Amino acid sequence: MATRKSDPVTQEYETLAKNLLKGELKRRGVTYAQLAEKLGEIGVQENERNLNNKISRGGFSAAFLLQCLSALGCSSLRLSDS
Repeated sequence: MATRKSDPVTQEYETLAKNLLKGELKRRGVTYAQLAEKLGEIGVQENERNLNNKISRGGFSAAFLLQCLSALGCSSLRLSDS
C-alpha cells in the first residue's frame, strides 16, 4: 500500500526529516542562501526561497536530504537521543 501525505506516520517522518536538516543548518551556522551556494557547488540548482519553502514543508525526497547533508559536509547523522 502506498503512503499518503495525510497519513500521521508519514507526517511524523516528514517532520523528523525537516527538523534533522534544520538542526544541521543551525549547528553549522548555515543560512538558506549559503546552502543554495553549497548545493550549486555540487550541481544542484536551488534558490534561497525554494529551499525555505521546501524545507518548511518537510515533504522533500531522500535524495534532496542527502544532497543537502553532502553539501553541508555532514558525514554522520544522529536520528535520536536514545
